[in-house]
Amino acid sequence: MEVISFVALAAGLIIGLGALGACIGIGIMGSKYLESAARQPELMGELQTKMFLLVGLICASITSLARSVCYHLCSL
Repeated sequence: MEVISFVALAAGLIIGLGALGACIGIGIMGSKYLESAARQPELMGELQTKMFLLVGLICASITSLARSVCYHLCSL
C-alpha cells in the first residue's frame, strides 16, 4: 500500500473519532442539563441558552477539524 492510502485512512479515523467524541460529549451534556433543569426549574431558560451555545461551538469545532483534515489531504 502507498502512503497516500494510509493518509486517507488516518484522516477518516481522525474525523470519525472526533465526531464520536463530540456526540458522546453532547449526550452527556444534555443529560446533565435535564438533571439540573429538573432540580431547579427556574434556571431552565438560562441553562438552555448555554447548552445550545456549547452544542453550536462543539459542532463548529468538529466541522473545522473535518475541513482542515480534508484540505491537508487534498494538498498531498
